[in-house]
Amino acid sequence: MAGWDISPFRRYALTIPPDSSRAWVQLAAWELWMGALLYGAVRYGTTLMVTAQDHLITVFDFTNCYAAAVVQPCERVAYRAGALNVAMNIWCGVLLIAVALWLVWELWGAVAPKPITDDFLKLLDASFARDWRKPRTWPWARIGWAYGFTFVGATSALGIGLLASTLLASSIPGRTPTVHIDTSQHFRVAP
Repeated sequence: MAGWDISPFRRYALTIPPDSSRAWVQLAAWELWMGALLYGAVRYGTTLMVTAQDHLITVFDFTNCYAAAVVQPCERVAYRAGALNVAMNIWCGVLLIAVALWLVWELWGAVAPKPITDDFLKLLDASFARDWRKPRTWPWARIGWAYGFTFVGATSALGIGLLASTLLASSIPGRTPTVHIDTSQHFRVAP
């Protein structure tokens, strides 16, 4: 089990920074794909969690509401269903968000520098390591290599999704609006 890797794909070893046009293409293609997957996981995970309440079903029983002794309005809930469906939608949404976080972690790990094996270089790294309280010492280059093309892939997936939804919405013929009429009556006591 020494060679076991939980990578989402069996990717080739990435060269950071890329030293040839083939390495650039491999890095860009892999990160664009990961960006599209990241966008999909976040989009569908949040959609599942936000729309979970729409799956509740409430059935009303109005059979005895129009009897003479019942005070109006009479709304009697017969039963409610769909709570397990709501729970499963929220759970699947949380799992998709966890997958998105895993993909972000995978991107960060893919551009990790090789471990230092020389004792003198380990001592130098320990002496002049990054101070997380000072932003000038943060690994900005690693952030750029890890998430640069990924951001482009996520925004292109967003753009393609918006374009597809716009094209689908424009191809569906418009429905005739449903007429909604409110009626009311006013009664006055005659003097």
